[in-house]
Amino acid sequence: MPDISSDPSSGFSSVVQMLVRAASAAPAQEALVCGATRLTYEEYVHCVAGLATELRSMGAIGARVAIVFGNSIEYCIALMGGWAAGAQVAPINPLLTADEIAPLLEDIGAAAILYDQAVAALIEPLAERCGVPHRIAVGVGDAQGLLRWRCTPGTISPDMIPQAQDYSLLLYTGGTTGIPKGVNLTHHSGVSGIVQFNTLVPTRKGIERLLCVGPLSHVYSLQVAMYNMLNCGGTMVIVPRYSAEFTLDMLEQERITILAGGPTMFVGMLGHYSIGSRDFSQLRYTLSGGSALPEDTLRRWYAATGAPVLEGFGQTETHGAVSFNPLDGVQKAASVGLATADADIEIVDAVDGVTVLPPGETGEIRLRGPQIMAGYRGRPAETAATLRDGWLYTSDVGHIDSDGYLFVSDRKKEMVIVSGFNVYPRAVEEVLYRHPDVAEAAVVGVPDEYQGESLRAFIVLRPGGNEDPEGIRHYCREHLAPYKIPRRISFVPVLPKTTVGKIDKRRLRDGS
Repeated sequence: MPDISSDPSSGFSSVVQMLVRAASAAPAQEALVCGATRLTYEEYVHCVAGLATELRSMGAIGARVAIVFGNSIEYCIALMGGWAAGAQVAPINPLLTADEIAPLLEDIGAAAILYDQAVAALIEPLAERCGVPHRIAVGVGDAQGLLRWRCTPGTISPDMIPQAQDYSLLLYTGGTTGIPKGVNLTHHSGVSGIVQFNTLVPTRKGIERLLCVGPLSHVYSLQVAMYNMLNCGGTMVIVPRYSAEFTLDMLEQERITILAGGPTMFVGMLGHYSIGSRDFSQLRYTLSGGSALPEDTLRRWYAATGAPVLEGFGQTETHGAVSFNPLDGVQKAASVGLATADADIEIVDAVDGVTVLPPGETGEIRLRGPQIMAGYRGRPAETAATLRDGWLYTSDVGHIDSDGYLFVSDRKKEMVIVSGFNVYPRAVEEVLYRHPDVAEAAVVGVPDEYQGESLRAFIVLRPGGNEDPEGIRHYCREHLAPYKIPRRISFVPVLPKTTVGKIDKRRLRDGS
């Protein structure tokens, strides 16, 4: 296993120091690009220092600051400015509803909130109700907003550099139990995670241009996009909101070397009429995370672009990826790769949670390493249930092969018991994705009087595909045991997605 102590980044307490280092090394280098706005590293430091000073005057030191922005340069300035002010920052996705945001704000207890002026009507009454004392509305792209300091000399002073064990982020889980949990993450876990990631997927200093498609409010994009470019002094080009055509345009126009996104992105671009005529010559590799990428999509993307897709695995509780397929090494289809440096991954019996299983056997995935969360905010019992004897129990199911590559089967809680047999929906989805008529598929368990539970498949067809449920079942019979074949098949125009682009299986189950 590589030793991360040899990487100069491992000596830093936070990614704020990475920003300072990048600005010192190449102040005129482009740091952030979004639409018509381009920010150099020197301007980035100016903006962060200016905002940090303002937030400190509002009592941010040692407090929490909420930020509500979509993908934008303002999001990056707000996040880094909050850290330089000595605050723990709680990003909130602006696509959430008032009912979803209210309990988060109540839990955060923020000293200040910064938000996009476009969502002011949503945020302001909630901030008032939750007693947030300082509220800063920002026009995204407005030169008088968070960009007003770009030409005002300012430095990030030593007292603005967070300590390693200070809380950096308060990120809320997707709420698989229906109640989102606040995850306390430290600056040390963030630095450790990006250094670990680079042992498997190294970047070139001052050269990379990364296109960030996924939401920056999600830990995956924070790590592989924002932290990653700060670490190597590269340029992050931000997609405000995904569309296949715009993303393809940016790949060409901005000479992108690394693309970071998720499965929904690939499906959309592969279906775009212009995919065959695009220039992908600058693209070195593509990073995929957030949810599983079907093998067929992976193969089609490589055939269209010549750029390999590297998949990884992580959770909000791990501050990003803890495994990834290596850039220079064997990349295994359907695998989320090897453990990153200083991260330990084991497969244990899903019932007793203790017995370590040998290669090839399926069980619960547990993790250990410096990137693991400090715990859930205000939830000692749930923290104790998840963090046990130094291990983080993921509730994900998978196996490790004889070469050390991790394969994730499914969420432990999504397992369906059909007539006494355990069925992991992803295994069925992989078969459906190989059918020539299927563009997207999701499989869920539904109550069944005879079997206890049965499988229902929701399918989006490719253009020209046939709504032939019996044909789909016949195809499944050729590849699956009888109890794994969906009893019900529904053809739908689109699959519902969560705010971070994952297929929303809860909505599918609730609607079934």
